[in-house]
Amino acid sequence: MNMVYKLLLRTLLLFTLVLASCNKKQEVTAPNIIIINVDDMGWKDVGFMGSEYYETPNIDYLSSLGMVFTNGYASASNCAPSRACLMTGQWTPRHGVYTVSPSTRGKSEDRKLIPIKNTHTLAKKHTILPKVLQDNGYVTCQAGKWHLSNNPLEYGFDVNIGGGHNGLPKSYKPPYKNVIIEGDSDKYLTDAIMEKAIQFVDTVQKPFYLNYSPYAVHVPIMPVDSILPKYEKKAPWKGQGNPEYASMVDNLDRNIGLLIDKLKEKHLFDNTLIVFTSDNGGLYGITKQKPLRAGKGSYYEGGIREPFFFVLNDKIKPNSKSDVPITNLDVFPTILEYAGVKNASLTLDGNNLSSILEGKEEKLERPLFWHFPIYLQAYNVNDNENRDSLFRTRPGSVIRKGDWKLHYYFEDDGVELYNLSEDIGERNNLSETNLEKKEELFKILKTWWKYTNAPIPKTKNLEYINKI
Repeated sequence: MNMVYKLLLRTLLLFTLVLASCNKKQEVTAPNIIIINVDDMGWKDVGFMGSEYYETPNIDYLSSLGMVFTNGYASASNCAPSRACLMTGQWTPRHGVYTVSPSTRGKSEDRKLIPIKNTHTLAKKHTILPKVLQDNGYVTCQAGKWHLSNNPLEYGFDVNIGGGHNGLPKSYKPPYKNVIIEGDSDKYLTDAIMEKAIQFVDTVQKPFYLNYSPYAVHVPIMPVDSILPKYEKKAPWKGQGNPEYASMVDNLDRNIGLLIDKLKEKHLFDNTLIVFTSDNGGLYGITKQKPLRAGKGSYYEGGIREPFFFVLNDKIKPNSKSDVPITNLDVFPTILEYAGVKNASLTLDGNNLSSILEGKEEKLERPLFWHFPIYLQAYNVNDNENRDSLFRTRPGSVIRKGDWKLHYYFEDDGVELYNLSEDIGERNNLSETNLEKKEELFKILKTWWKYTNAPIPKTKNLEYINKI
């Protein structure tokens, strides 16, 4: 009997050890998640996308460890709607954030239609990424620009570093005025936010999600004095030649290098999924993305095409590249896949990219959509970049399917059609010479309007003055 008891005890102990080992293994395999969502960084504002002016060795190194998407897009051309899409995983008609309030940007006399009213604060009815991860055992941190409400802690974040409703800092140099950093700081704002983010990584004990979204490189353009001289000596390159802006890009890169070092020091790097992108295109006039047309606020390629890559050791092959068109809507479902989170009740408009990232598939056939039933005024000399000199954006929608991209404008039923494989700069409008393709894409777009209940501006503005 004593022998049997000992045998049972030994078996029970062995079972307990095996179970503990399995649980430990399960904990280890749940990846940490970091989204690096830079503010206003253009498609070619980094070395790995070809810039010969901006120096970004840490970002370039990080990109080499994973898959770069050459056709990566933001789901909107300015800050707030793009961030709302990233957090909800949904197209703009589903959450109603179309711009940075209000939607009546520009002179009323120049607006033919009454634009759709903009949603200023993301409604709490939406189930967003940090909340889903928080409910599944992740510690969540918002570091930097939030822009969707007054307090990100009410939206699934455990920690908030400098995030609020503001879309830009009043100053990058202390005092920051409208950006609150706990404990204050005497550092340049980008440095201060990363310092706190690294403290979070250094102390967290559970799998974590870090939404690292620096205010950089958004205006105000405030140079980092120690870096500025290097760029004052450099020759401009294809419209990139602002040394003050370049010092901000360089300093951001330095801070990302510090984050990489901390992850490696803590032996976390190999088990961290890192997504790098920008919320919209670079600010035209400050930086250019040649051969792309226009910049932030426009739905030509310069306003929505972004530097974009994913890194995860042993899952995503280093130095890999894909020309599959993706948007930041795809980030939410992809993260859920790698985090092992199943949530069938969610309505997500993006796609899980894991099969592309792991080399199991090379194509993803689906159209991409953008909807902007609002006005956004121009901010510089036209330079033939926007459709007209008054607005970066007039009310309309865009669809990309394969190599083809169609712009539709609600004011005048105007249509522009481009083959991006032959005309990435969107200069040769084929809407009158390829009627079949135009009708094909417009039909898909109209079906999408109906599917998403997209609001279409139709009410005429009585203050409009036809100057033509």
